Amino acid sequence: MQDKISTSDIQEQKQEKVADDFQRKKLSTFEKYLPLWIGVCMVLGIVLSLIVPGISEAIDSWQIAGISVPIGICLFLMMYPAMLNIQASELRKLGRNPKPIILTLISNWMVSPVVGFVLARTFLPGNEELIVAVILLSSSPCTAMVLVWGYLAEGNQEQNVVNTTLNTITILILFAPLVALFTGISNIPIDRLLLIISVMVFIGIPLVLGVITRRSLVNWKGKDWFETKYRPAVGNLALLALLTTLIVLFSLNGMVMLENPDLLVLVSVPLLLGFGIVVFYNLVITRLAKLAYREATITAIIGSSSHFEIAIATAISMYGVGSIAALGTTMGLFWEVPIMLGLVYLSKYLRKKDFWKGEPM
Repeated sequence: MQDKISTSDIQEQKQEKVADDFQRKKLSTFEKYLPLWIGVCMVLGIVLSLIVPGISEAIDSWQIAGISVPIGICLFLMMYPAMLNIQASELRKLGRNPKPIILTLISNWMVSPVVGFVLARTFLPGNEELIVAVILLSSSPCTAMVLVWGYLAEGNQEQNVVNTTLNTITILILFAPLVALFTGISNIPIDRLLLIISVMVFIGIPLVLGVITRRSLVNWKGKDWFETKYRPAVGNLALLALLTTLIVLFSLNGMVMLENPDLLVLVSVPLLLGFGIVVFYNLVITRLAKLAYREATITAIIGSSSHFEIAIATAISMYGVGSIAALGTTMGLFWEVPIMLGLVYLSKYLRKKDFWKGEPM
């Protein structure tokens, strides 16, 4: 006699089918030319800083408790759609296939922070704010844009959501202590209270509102309406918010970037080396772990990315808009976007070459 299929199994199969359908959906024209729009927004932000004198001071003057309100709004619009994916129930799936999750956590919270710290100390001696910028970037695993990168790479979206959920929780706990540890080792004084406030404002608030919204709307309108109507509609804000954030951030730091080309080159050295080392590590470790493509590409993408939004916001909160620290974190954003897009295309190329030999989960 055949075993009866439980209701939870049926629901799980439906969710996986939805994820697969999501994977096969063709990119829209807007999504297809995302690298172009990103470049345009970066240039537009720099141009704004040149043709509108004092724009950075005007934006920076709008603060509450040292937190930039415009940056907060931009980050909320970018983070909130991602937080709608956060579900405590997703974490129960960790036991089903923990290997990719464990590899990602090791990369995010051990490999990347240590690599960033060592490179910053090696290439930026005497440049305290740039060292802090690299520490902020390397100690903050991405929780938002990886959903876009993973989608573009046609990776395992269920794993992407689980990892994003876990990263969002762990960043609330580990980001501030890691930054405090590495800056303490480097004898660099920072405002640790402001560091904690930045984490709560830029991660904690969107997380709480996302969880409340999800529960309230699912109870009110049903899960099907939430998944097929509300979340996709709000999800469209994520890319638009990213582009808006790019314009605002580069308008804030455009003049600083143009006036300090030597510092741009200086901070780019550890940033690019760090990306290269961590990406190479993740590609090799996922192959050695015998992961299949869909799991391997998500592991490599999340394990190699940084939460540039919280890094930039924290740098601006602690040092100000026109600071060298803000410049350093903005350069992290400048390099990360094309590198992550490049990793997406590299992953697809390696899939054609059968780089990953594992069996699909």
